[in-house]
Amino acid sequence: MKTIPVFFTPQMVADSRSYSPSAAKPKQVVASWQALGLPLEVHAPAAVSVEQLSLAHDADFVRGVLEGRLQNGFGNRSPEVAASLPFTSGAMCAAARHAWKHGGVAVAPCSGFHHARWEQPAGFCTFNGLMVTAATLRAEGARRIGILDCDHHEGDGTDAIIGHLGASSWVRHFTAGKHFHRPRDAEAFFAWLPGVLDALSDCDVVLYQAGADPHRDDPLGGWLTTRQLHERDEVVFQSLAARAVPVAWNLAGGYQQQPDGSIPKVLEIHDNTLRACAARYVTR
Repeated sequence: MKTIPVFFTPQMVADSRSYSPSAAKPKQVVASWQALGLPLEVHAPAAVSVEQLSLAHDADFVRGVLEGRLQNGFGNRSPEVAASLPFTSGAMCAAARHAWKHGGVAVAPCSGFHHARWEQPAGFCTFNGLMVTAATLRAEGARRIGILDCDHHEGDGTDAIIGHLGASSWVRHFTAGKHFHRPRDAEAFFAWLPGVLDALSDCDVVLYQAGADPHRDDPLGGWLTTRQLHERDEVVFQSLAARAVPVAWNLAGGYQQQPDGSIPKVLEIHDNTLRACAARYVTR
């Protein structure tokens, strides 16, 4: 690959009116990435449809959120957030489809997925874009989709939707947040990761949540250093690339904010994930 495909549109950006910076973060992340001078190719993703969202969610729930009748994952009925949500899942879906069809890697600079359930938002997550993407690609012919969730928190919503759909035969889901929570867990995590990557080796595409909130200084996280997070990303990309398994990754988590609301420490972590990606996938 000569460039890294990044699926981003300003339409996926919103003020969440909440503690979480996730809905506003994509624009800042892409600007930070562009300043690194790495070879990126930015594509504007299409919004997913109500029908696509309803592959992983109750249709009445989907329409209620989009129409402002039901609360989103940030605990409000913001029209701005509602308008952004189809593009957030759209970015994940477009990145995964690109990786599946063309091989290699693609990026969706978005988050706010893995706590959302069949008919319920939770934990700053409204629609589960991981499962929307998995179900969409399944409908398009993908045989098996892997989900490697390295957010600090457990992907409980993802598990719940897999159970609701009876999708365990075609979705392989591994969530680090189910097992690892403290600095003393770092060694066990790095021992766990290679086996998980082996188990994903026959997937048509892997959706990788490169969470920033496992960082030791994160107010909602706390068990890996900046260096260890970078090492995590290097292990994931090296392993999947060596097996020629396509991968689409996103941001997930990250709550280290300055008093003025800026997120330089979170951006550094996401910058390092892009560096690890480029080091493995960009040919000189």
